[in-house]
Amino acid sequence: MSLDTAHTDAPTDDPHANDAAPYAGGDPYADYRAGDFPFTGLVDLADRRLGAGVVAANDEFFAERENLLVRERAIFDPEHFGHKGKIMDGWETRRRRGADADHPFPAPEDHDWAIVRLGAPGVIRGIVVDTAHFRGNYPQRVSVQATAVDGTPSPEELLDAKWEELLPPTPVRGHAANGFEITTERRYTHVRLCQHPDGGIARLRVHGEVVPDPEWLDVLGTLDLIAVVNGGVYEDASDRFYSSPTQIILPGTSRKMDDGWENRRRRIRGTNDWVRFRLAAQGAVRAVEIDTAYLKGNSAGWIALQGCNGDPAAGAEWFEIIPRTRLQPDTLHRFRLPAQAVVTHVRLDAFPDGGIARMRLHGGLTDQGAADLRARYARLTG
Repeated sequence: MSLDTAHTDAPTDDPHANDAAPYAGGDPYADYRAGDFPFTGLVDLADRRLGAGVVAANDEFFAERENLLVRERAIFDPEHFGHKGKIMDGWETRRRRGADADHPFPAPEDHDWAIVRLGAPGVIRGIVVDTAHFRGNYPQRVSVQATAVDGTPSPEELLDAKWEELLPPTPVRGHAANGFEITTERRYTHVRLCQHPDGGIARLRVHGEVVPDPEWLDVLGTLDLIAVVNGGVYEDASDRFYSSPTQIILPGTSRKMDDGWENRRRRIRGTNDWVRFRLAAQGAVRAVEIDTAYLKGNSAGWIALQGCNGDPAAGAEWFEIIPRTRLQPDTLHRFRLPAQAVVTHVRLDAFPDGGIARMRLHGGLTDQGAADLRARYARLTG
């Protein structure tokens, strides 16, 4: 819908229906419209910790494009102004104008865009466009396209790539988490976020399933079979009170206490906390690392690791990989297995509760696992 109504009939729909009330003081999130989306339990493919980045944008006059991928919630300081105007924690473009005084509004096709390199290429299951604190200066609509360009393409090369539409221009609400389910069964490396015609977006999250390149994994030989970037997936856990168990399998080392998995204090005797993961494909584990970095008074007291070769929901049996073993706080623990463990799933138990910063499963794909991964990769890229 065009908003150039100076010389036309008034629009039938209210273009301000999705506005949020002006900030009235107090908690800036008090009237924030959050969303409960089923796909947010999946890994954020646009996580900076995986290597994601905003590689280009056509305009970032008021606020830098890089803010889109900041992990923390957007902040709001009503007194923070700069030389160009209000300082916002997000990506904000200038107000678009029309061709001349008789057509002051931008043309219907005018829009701003930002290109995001996914940290881990994969299948996109859902997108969250968060307009936190953009109450009357959010875009009227957003759209999202995606492309698959392997390697390290330049912004110019990406602009010439073939883009596929994941989300057509769709209205969004101001000061809200706007979630969109995606059903396209394709592997993508980049997304392009467009705002129509202009405005501000605080954060972008691109949730999905990592699909690693099997040729790259084959070259590596020994690899971390459970790492997010290699296709490892968190499936379920007993407790997610403080943080997501996905953080256990993120790249790199933990940088602070909440950069891992920490559960609440368990009070029921005879029980324990646990988390279950699925490998990208069948693998042979030869060594395990359990890291409790920065967890000093709240690390797990003991851990045990079990494996399963097949779908546990279909009756595949669990077997012991590491027996119940004492952990030290703020310490990297290394376990060399007496024999390789062939698994598709693993379950880490923490006794009775407590945190784990990182877990690594060092090994390689089996012949069957490599064949299964190549078949999936071909299906999602062909």
